[in-house]
Amino acid sequence: MSVLSDPIGFRRLVAGACLVVAPLVYIAGIAADPALRQGGDTVGVYGRYPDQVSVSASLLHWSWVLMVPGIIGMIHLIRHRGVVLGHLAGGLALLGVVNFSGLMLGDFFYSRLERALPPAEGARLADEAFADPGATFGFQIPGFLGLLGLFLLGLALAYARRGPWWAWSAPFAMLAGILSAPVFPVGTVAGGLLYLAGSGAIGLWMLRMSDAEWAGQDGQDGQGETQRIPAGASSGKRATTR
Repeated sequence: MSVLSDPIGFRRLVAGACLVVAPLVYIAGIAADPALRQGGDTVGVYGRYPDQVSVSASLLHWSWVLMVPGIIGMIHLIRHRGVVLGHLAGGLALLGVVNFSGLMLGDFFYSRLERALPPAEGARLADEAFADPGATFGFQIPGFLGLLGLFLLGLALAYARRGPWWAWSAPFAMLAGILSAPVFPVGTVAGGLLYLAGSGAIGLWMLRMSDAEWAGQDGQDGQGETQRIPAGASSGKRATTR
């Protein structure tokens, strides 16, 4: 069976790989952002470096897109314990990364407006557009709520006991890394390492698990113990006596 035609192995590999790659792409996008590298007064920076803005915004967009298969994979592994929390947190996380992905288009508008108009006027118009209630409540707030969902999803995965002993620390590392990475350069390095440590560790764990464990066919009850039917207990099937 080829990898693409294997519904279990392929989905496990994609989910795990995306959790490893997404933080790397996010860090690269942050490092390529000219305004974050400069700091201080950034008015006009996007207009002066459109090529860098294009690379940065595209990378950041794909860093959020790549989280989608990883989040779905995390939801998939939550069984027996914390299922409701996993579904709610996972849905919120998916909502957030989709909205953050959409927000990356704003960088292109800042860049174009700061080139077509005096930089201060172009930046002001872009700021006003992002201050619109539709942009605030339709994109920005759901995006940050999605980070909360990603954090809760990581906790739900640890609560479900579907990971190694360090699983409880992974969501803290992911959230701290995502929020601190835009603080260039110290935050980018420290936050990037935290994000990669949290998300990448979960991704590597997925890549190393067996297909049976991924599919829930390994006899695990979600608490690290194998389910056994006691001797003499009914299996749920009635014996035929005729």
